Amino acid sequence: MDNQGASVVITHHVIDGKQQQYEEWLNEILPISKKATGFIDLQIVRPIPTLTFSYTVIIRFDTIAHLRSWMESSNRKKLIDKAHPLFTKEDNYEIKTGLDFLFYGETNAKVPVRWKQYLATWSAIYPLSLLIPMITIPILRSFGIPVNRYFDGLVSTGCLVFLMIYLIMPNYTKLIKNWLYK
Repeated sequence: MDNQGASVVITHHVIDGKQQQYEEWLNEILPISKKATGFIDLQIVRPIPTLTFSYTVIIRFDTIAHLRSWMESSNRKKLIDKAHPLFTKEDNYEIKTGLDFLFYGETNAKVPVRWKQYLATWSAIYPLSLLIPMITIPILRSFGIPVNRYFDGLVSTGCLVFLMIYLIMPNYTKLIKNWLYK
């Protein structure tokens, strides 16, 4: 189970007007996290200016042990202490294995069995994979963007993943939670 990879989803609510200082802090902590043992990759979801103030950072490691080692490291703790005055809330994070971060439930709830995760994800992705290109491709053409299957695929899958993570899966897993966590 330990070799399937692990992700941490970190949420920082940044005080209005402190975004630039937070970005500078990110420039300090990210290179250090990239050097941590087992680091695979990371993504940053920045807030929408004047609308939201929370940053979401998703970091993937090869094992949960390596991820926990980074999250509990003295380097990270020192850097979090340094950034703490920029936050409106505490440093908040959840560690998940594999793609478990898609399956939002109670924070301490057990993770659904893999075959249920597979069916839930597939049943959500399949209709989106048909619908999203039907919407995005005509929009791209209306902007005069020429046909390019790689770019079209990039835009379509980007929209699909965004919808899956931020809209579909959080709501879908709530809808099917009785079956999913049974």
